[in-house]
Amino acid sequence: MLFIILSGMKLYSQNTYVFFGSFNRDKANNGIYVYELDTIKGKLSKITTVKGILNPSFLTLSPNGQYLFACTESKTKNAGSVSSFEFNPGKKSLTFINSQRTGGENPVYITAHKNGKWLINGNYTEGSLSVYPVSENGFIQPRVQNFEYSDGSIDPDRQERSHIHSTVFSPDYGYVFAPDLGADKIRTYTFENSKTEPLSEAEVSFTQTTLGSGPRHFAFHPNGKFAYCIEEMGGAVSAYTYDNGKLNSIQRINTHSEKGKDNFESSDIHISPDGRYLYASNRGLENNIAIFSIQNDGTLKTVGYQSTQGKHPRVFTLDETGKFLIATNSVSGDAFVFKRNAETGLLKKTGKKVKMFGVSSVQIRKY
Repeated sequence: MLFIILSGMKLYSQNTYVFFGSFNRDKANNGIYVYELDTIKGKLSKITTVKGILNPSFLTLSPNGQYLFACTESKTKNAGSVSSFEFNPGKKSLTFINSQRTGGENPVYITAHKNGKWLINGNYTEGSLSVYPVSENGFIQPRVQNFEYSDGSIDPDRQERSHIHSTVFSPDYGYVFAPDLGADKIRTYTFENSKTEPLSEAEVSFTQTTLGSGPRHFAFHPNGKFAYCIEEMGGAVSAYTYDNGKLNSIQRINTHSEKGKDNFESSDIHISPDGRYLYASNRGLENNIAIFSIQNDGTLKTVGYQSTQGKHPRVFTLDETGKFLIATNSVSGDAFVFKRNAETGLLKKTGKKVKMFGVSSVQIRKY
């Protein structure tokens, strides 16, 4: 907790909260966890938990931080939903609002428009993405659009059909990018906020990735000129220049060390707020975060690797200051806080291990 003195000697506090989602498999177990982060020591303290919601595997926050949205019923046969919760930092409470069907099985990613009025969800199993209006009170309205694809790629075991794995807005929120692991494409859409059906396929409707690479998560550089896609099956990050909805490939670099070269399970990708470093997680044999420095032309150079201290780092994130990185290990069921060296980009574990069954997603927010 950080206390700040204003003119007139008023005193108020700023608190940083961390939200964890999980594969809880049973509504009787906790599915969402809220912790407070000590921004001096990097220690996590539990605030509240939520039961009664099945497999809230991926989380995102509304732009104002008032609402938490979750992919729910992930990996649940013949089911799939997105759910909304209200977070009250004063009461330190998280309260369920409502859920809506996704129209597809196994929702894996959800993102919010900067105005807080729209959600876009990606469904892995059917290879679809859905669009939902959001009311001012955080209530998710029924979906107004659903795009589904059937094309696959060269791996008959993993790429028999489309598998949308993330949905990411462009820096100006005029486009949405959806890496498709099954089809080896980064699909592109225009987004027009004023329309009742805001999403439509862009003029250049997709960027082809390396066949068999399995594009998964996607991140833009803070300067808006570069974009990066982590490829789950290929164990690589592809770097692109970006301009007005169009991607131009400039590099493809391994995320893994020699140790993990025969077992690719690359997962998540994030860029430090200062734009100097890119971080990518590897599951499988390595269970680490690969660290890259970002050059002036947008290309990457490998800096090193940091163990996540557990198994299967599905999702990680950085706080808005870039001081901390928090990683979740879904198989070992634990999360760790790392302090980031802003000059070298390297990570150092701090605080104690936090145990959470099936923990699979994390978001950080200062209030």
